[in-house]
Amino acid sequence: MSRDLDLVIRAARMVTPDGEKPGSVGVRDGKIVAVEPTASGLSAARVVELADDEVLMPGVVDAHVHVNDPGRTEWEGFASATRAAAAGGVTTIVDMPLNSIPPTCDLPALDLKRKTAASQAFVDVGFWGGAIPGNVPELRALHEAGVSGFKCFLLHSGVDEFPPLDPEQLELAMREIASFDGLLIVHAEDAHAIEHAPAAAGATYRRFLGSRPRDAENLAVAGVVELARATGCRVHILHVSSSDVLATIDAARHDGVPITAETCPHYLTFAAEEIPDGATQYKCCPPIREAANRELLWQGLRDGVLDMVVTDHSPSTPDLKALDTGDFGVAWGGISSLQLGLAAVWTEARARGFALTDIARWMSAAPARHAGLPSKGQIAVGHDADFAVLAPDDTFVVDAARLHHKNAVTPYHGRTLAGVVRQTWLRGEKIDIDAAPQGRLLSRVTTEGARP
Repeated sequence: MSRDLDLVIRAARMVTPDGEKPGSVGVRDGKIVAVEPTASGLSAARVVELADDEVLMPGVVDAHVHVNDPGRTEWEGFASATRAAAAGGVTTIVDMPLNSIPPTCDLPALDLKRKTAASQAFVDVGFWGGAIPGNVPELRALHEAGVSGFKCFLLHSGVDEFPPLDPEQLELAMREIASFDGLLIVHAEDAHAIEHAPAAAGATYRRFLGSRPRDAENLAVAGVVELARATGCRVHILHVSSSDVLATIDAARHDGVPITAETCPHYLTFAAEEIPDGATQYKCCPPIREAANRELLWQGLRDGVLDMVVTDHSPSTPDLKALDTGDFGVAWGGISSLQLGLAAVWTEARARGFALTDIARWMSAAPARHAGLPSKGQIAVGHDADFAVLAPDDTFVVDAARLHHKNAVTPYHGRTLAGVVRQTWLRGEKIDIDAAPQGRLLSRVTTEGARP
């Protein structure tokens, strides 16, 4: 076997589905064909020996990224987003159907998105479709074209071209998606609860937090659960911020409802009590909540109620963040973190006693299966040779101006994070973000049931 290998990587620490251990990985034609103990003697024309302080991790699969290309490329684009991804150990992203123009809600829009991405991607890219009023007839064709599933909103999305579903429209979409065993991913905040909450205005973070109450999330998740129970549609709750919904999700799952859920680095890192007034770089929807809530989200990961951690990278230009006025009522709601997700989560996880095996499960294996990309997310035979070489004990101070995101706005600016990504490998080749992009476009292969 060794004579036929293109590459061998040897590591004193390597994170596999069986745990962390020393070993060697053999690669042929971009695929992992051997995972062996170091003493096995795997060799190839190209052998890479990692340093003693480095860990070979599966490449991160970020299944919640807003690239905004085409249409809003001044916010972000495939070139800048995938450079940032590669710099942060991310080897696959799955692009959301908004805030690009047009949104990915029919086949022509998907074709345009793919053509736009094809020549710019430094990492592999998959795509979500959108479920909006009136496009139920488009859903099966998008599914057959390989989207990972369909995103919907239950309240205004922030952009007019991606309107929300009302309860009747939501049920119609769920029945159609269930008919071909597709997946619906839901921004779960209840429109009526938010309409009746105090309006967000001014620079006070506490007032903004009151405008997006926990009840909005709690009611929406409960409603989605009941419709999933009635229709049999597989559902996924996006960016869980309210710890109250964990019990609802857990109970539904025990009842056999096909439901999964994610949270994001910012909900696991920041706390409402620590956000300065006027610091609109922290604004996201649903919002960052209190420290006690944050710890319950970590418990949700520990208990397996939350399946994965993805960034919800949702950038905009600085003017849309209203940094000059600090007005949370008018600022764009979204956090830029694609390059920083791995380090941010590891920094907080290790402080709570978690291991790199947990990081690999939450940020690589689970999102890959969730998005229908079974060749991604694990250091295992048959998988793509996608790796992040991480120095977990190295630290760095985030400088927004040095990130590869198109706009230098992030709440992580000035924060010290642990976990330096020294190399990122895609299908057995080290990514060079100063060379020609080598990423590929991906289609859903299988969704393998509800749980990732």
